Order: sequence, then C-alpha cells, then structure tokens
Amino acid sequence: MIDLYTAATPNGHKISIALEELALPYTVHALDLSKGEQKQPWYLKINPNGRIPAIVDRDAGDFPVFESGAILIYLAEKTGRLMPADAKGRSQVLQWLMFQMGGIGPMMGQANVFFRYFPEKIQPAIDRYQGESKRLFRVLDGHLKEHEYLAGDYSIADIANWAWVRTHRWSGVEIDDLPNLKRWLDAIRARAAVQKGITIPPSSIDLGRDGEEKARQFAEEARRMVEMGQSRRGGV
Repeated sequence: MIDLYTAATPNGHKISIALEELALPYTVHALDLSKGEQKQPWYLKINPNGRIPAIVDRDAGDFPVFESGAILIYLAEKTGRLMPADAKGRSQVLQWLMFQMGGIGPMMGQANVFFRYFPEKIQPAIDRYQGESKRLFRVLDGHLKEHEYLAGDYSIADIANWAWVRTHRWSGVEIDDLPNLKRWLDAIRARAAVQKGITIPPSSIDLGRDGEEKARQFAEEARRMVEMGQSRRGGV
C-alpha cells in the first residue's frame, strides 16, 4: 500500500496519474497548502523540503520518497512498468523527465506566479517566463512530430510533462500553432487512468479546462497564499 501526500497541482497529479496507470493500491492524504500543512513537523519527517507530493511505501518498510520525479522513477522501477529496463531506453525516458523537472515545471511555475498570483503585474517577468514556456513547448512539438510519445512507448516522461503542459492556459500560453503537442495532449487525456488521476484530490477548478471566471476566483485565493508567504518571509 502507498500513502500519497498530495494536493491538486501538476506535480501532485503526476503521481496520482502514475498510481492509477500502475493500478497500485494507495491512500490519499490531501494537504491543505493554504493552512501550511506541508510545513508541519510530522510531514517534514516524510519530505524535509516541505512540498507536495510525497509517498510512503508501506510495503517497503514505510519507505518515504519525495520529489515528484524521484517518485515517478521509484514507482516505475518498483513495478517494472512505464520505463524501459535497457540502458538506452531508460536514458531516453529520464532525459525527457529531466526536461520537465528542470524546464517545463520551473518556467510554467514562474509564469503562473507573475501572470496569475503576484499582486502587481511585472510585464517583463511575465513576458520572460511565458516566452520561455512557449519555447519549451516548441521543443516538445518538434519532437512529437516524429514520435507518438516522448521516449518510445508511453512512460513516466509523458505523465510528467503532460501534467504541466495541459495547464498552459493557466500560464497564459496558447498552443494553437503547435499541432503535434495538441495531438499528444488529447491522446493522453483520453486515457482512463489519466482522467481519474487529475481528479485526485478533488479540486474546485480544473486548471486545464475551466474558464476565466473560475480561474479568477481561484487566482484570488492563490494570490492571498503568495502574499501570506511574502509576509512570513519579510518580503520578496
């Protein structure tokens, strides 16, 4: 049994999707980020970084794993699925997983902060992070022109990148000019495990689909969290 500590974010959805794809039994522990539950001492024993997601593998002696990319690798290696066993195939999957961890996630995350959450609009910062997100989308689109999935068969690399890219409108980046990326997004969304995974834990908004009014309300709540965090740190 896996204990999943998570919230309704792209990084959280990576793991719930993977667990659904792998048909592993798991128990969901949804953390309220607005209340700072991820900073509580009991949780810091599981994830010293105080972020979601994290898992505890009860079948492996209560073994904790944090960092979403590390969790995906652990689950793939535990089950022998969603990542090839041969060195070259494994490397291809890990390359595209690191592409998400070091590029797509951080750039879209910063675009979200400055485009949606930050109390003042700093246009150069918005342009910078939206522009870099779009550049990375073009890299994906170019690769997907010749490949059905990112690294051979469907893998944890697809799950990791998809969980973020599907929220492109939330970051203020359109993909109408990227047909291969759109094809890939639609193909993965059609998977039953993916459709279930993005509902865990339940959320008041689907960042990949809901309209601007719900987005505005959600952003207001998130903005208060950002401002609260700044206050605790004494400013940016």
